[in-house]
Amino acid sequence: MIRAAAVLLWIHAFGLGGPCIPAIRNALSGGPIPYFLGFPAYGNGPFERHGIHSTAPLLAGFLGVCVLEGIAGWLLWNGEKSGAFLALALLPFGAVYWWGFALPIPPVLAIVRTILIGLAWNRLA
Repeated sequence: MIRAAAVLLWIHAFGLGGPCIPAIRNALSGGPIPYFLGFPAYGNGPFERHGIHSTAPLLAGFLGVCVLEGIAGWLLWNGEKSGAFLALALLPFGAVYWWGFALPIPPVLAIVRTILIGLAWNRLA
């Protein structure tokens, strides 16, 4: 269960953090929001509707959360309770970005990984 939670964290880290890098590059060069599979990557969501545009610092903050999720996954893979604490601590930060960028899949994966962590909590060192 813990390794499955680690994989879900890596899916977030690489699946969301990876595309964030070209989005930051576009934001720095004044380019448009990139599209992925026909959907805007990190734009046109509630952030934009509330006047918060996808800027390089906003995207860099999200990339930071993704990197930390990757670290949490690595720690969990090794059975360390610190990875569970980090994964749980990152939930509210990630949730703000998921909402703001209108990302529908990450909350579902976060719920599953949190349940998996909870079920295996006593097996962590």
